[in-house]
Amino acid sequence: MSHPVDRRTFLRRSAIAVLGVTAAGLGAANYVQRRRVPWDRDAFGPLGEARVAVVRATSYSHGLEETVLDGLRAVGADVGGARVLLKPNLVEYDPGTTINTDPRLVAATVAAMRRLGAAEVIVAEGPGHRRDTQYVLTATGLSSALADVDAAFVDLNTDAVTARRLRSHYTKLGSLWLPRSVVEADVVVSMPKMKTHHWAGVTLSLKNLFGCVPGRIYGWPKNALHLAGLEPAILDVAAAIRPALAIVDGIVGMEGNGPISGTPVASGVLIFGNDPVAADVVAARSMNVDPERVPYLMEAGRFLGQADLEQIRMEGEDPGQEATDFALLPTFAHLRVGSSAEPAPLPEAPG
Repeated sequence: MSHPVDRRTFLRRSAIAVLGVTAAGLGAANYVQRRRVPWDRDAFGPLGEARVAVVRATSYSHGLEETVLDGLRAVGADVGGARVLLKPNLVEYDPGTTINTDPRLVAATVAAMRRLGAAEVIVAEGPGHRRDTQYVLTATGLSSALADVDAAFVDLNTDAVTARRLRSHYTKLGSLWLPRSVVEADVVVSMPKMKTHHWAGVTLSLKNLFGCVPGRIYGWPKNALHLAGLEPAILDVAAAIRPALAIVDGIVGMEGNGPISGTPVASGVLIFGNDPVAADVVAARSMNVDPERVPYLMEAGRFLGQADLEQIRMEGEDPGQEATDFALLPTFAHLRVGSSAEPAPLPEAPG
């Protein structure tokens, strides 16, 4: 059962939770090598102010293009003349639940990007569970939605690849083979579904980037990344791709046993950010999850994006009720805002 949290409570709790980089590594001792900075200092500049807009959106059917346009403008999205790649979450199809970024939101974003002057907009994903991407495209309705806006789709599992040396070192991968469509894009937009996750706690714009890693090289469901360590891999993949924008689909999210077998929850928001870390921090708060308790988010806040709420400029309309309690598995009860629970041992992720 999900319960709205009023704006006053949301802001009070946000003020209590200090998300500065001084606390960023506290929960990540399992994978941060304390004797050195686990990223190349010359590759990641100082963190500045980020902009995030939480926009009330209760329907995928009415005025969605205008809502997306307003959200992108609110965070200062500059895509004029750019080659834009939209990376939605397209994992699996199950008619009984809500797994993927809604196709109507993807199509609306294509149209909004064109209105903002993008030279080219493509949609790209490498599904992590189904090897038959065409099946997922058709079954979810994304294929027909993209046809309606005359947008091309690229299967990142089979796209031509190029090697990219990692500039962060949380795993021992050293480099990643990335699809050329991702590498050659001027602007990558991560478009996750707002969901809980049975190994990472929450899955948002950073975790969504696993779909950029080709399955034909790294396996299904991207097994090589799980073997390298789930949270370390989230950091290295995100640092390699560096998405410029995030749009989190929380109109209907997923709670409980996500990211595939959970329960739909109508949270009624879209979250836009010009910084994926900041967008994920605000999205977590909108799920009534304390981002300070999510190790990979806090570690990302040390170098990849802004995790300090005082440095996140909130834009957009006031939705009134900004946070909804997303049901969490007992393993992640400690992530709840205000919880005194200690972290429970996590189950092993599959190899």
